[in-house]
Amino acid sequence: MGNTQKPSPQKQAHKTEGQDFPALANKIKHWGEELGFQQVGICDTRLEEAESHLLNWLKAGYHGNMEYMARHGSKRSRPNELEPGTVSVISVRMAYLPAEDDNPEHILGNPDQAYVARYALGRDYHKLIRRRLQKLATHIEKEIGQFGYRVFTDSAPVLEKALAEKAGLGWIGKHSNLLAEQTGSWFFLGEIYTDIPLPADTPSTNHCGTCTSCIDACPTNAIVAPYKVDARLCISYLTIELRESIPVKLRPLMGNRIYGCDDCQLACPWNRFATPTPETDFLPRHKLDSITLLELFAWSEEDFLSNTEGSPIRRIGYECWLRNIAIALGNSPSTPPIIEALSLKESHESKLVREHVQWALEQHT
Repeated sequence: MGNTQKPSPQKQAHKTEGQDFPALANKIKHWGEELGFQQVGICDTRLEEAESHLLNWLKAGYHGNMEYMARHGSKRSRPNELEPGTVSVISVRMAYLPAEDDNPEHILGNPDQAYVARYALGRDYHKLIRRRLQKLATHIEKEIGQFGYRVFTDSAPVLEKALAEKAGLGWIGKHSNLLAEQTGSWFFLGEIYTDIPLPADTPSTNHCGTCTSCIDACPTNAIVAPYKVDARLCISYLTIELRESIPVKLRPLMGNRIYGCDDCQLACPWNRFATPTPETDFLPRHKLDSITLLELFAWSEEDFLSNTEGSPIRRIGYECWLRNIAIALGNSPSTPPIIEALSLKESHESKLVREHVQWALEQHT
């Protein structure tokens, strides 16, 4: 798990006396935008409402096999417990939506093609955003001297969306993703926990209204109520987090989605305002935005490791990669090439792969 800290907040050495914190906050936002963040916001560390929502979500078992969501106790919702001395959080967002040669809806409507969540088409975002946040922290250090901080981007028990909402970066929609006016939801989040008492921004207000587009669009009905997602039904969870057999009743609903799912975002009216990312690292690699299922199913493990180097996809491993594609092939129209490709992996060394290949073949007989 990646993070950066220098030094820890409890060892802060910066001068607070006479410091113009509002002016410093404005400089931080300016520096952040220069570094490629579309927005920078600041909030305090109080997350009582978000903590209550998290505890109820965990109690309902909606986290499935993601035991890490409960592992750290209250550290996830209480920044000062995770990093003692933290009094402010600098929250940032960075757009990732690539300019599309072939739009997502068209890919989803073509059962021969593979659908990969838009965030995973390019390079892994963790290192890029961490490096930019580190540069932002360096700017602050040059301005006020040594201070306590720690950098995060989906890399530790942090309630990123709740913090971003408090910092005015957007509101948490009914699909549980963060939404921003004039921007939509196609962006990554990152944070700097710091001991600097910066003035907090005004939290975002909710603009979902009576809209239920995301709920209606979910292929597996994973959004069981507004603002409540049962991960055990979510295709992103099934294809990425789950390392076991995917429930048979959910397989036909997955279509050609082999890594993640964007349906709730694609359906959201606010995303009509989204603009493509300027970051070249997030642009599609290895034709992942237009490649066929059969091409991907033919990748050897060596091909998989080579083609997913520096990609978030690599973390699911080759076995789950084949599992996911086998399901998508089972959902495709029957053709001799598909049946042949599946038959070639009927005796695969992995029991998990064999099970899903057999299921897929049964869909074609």
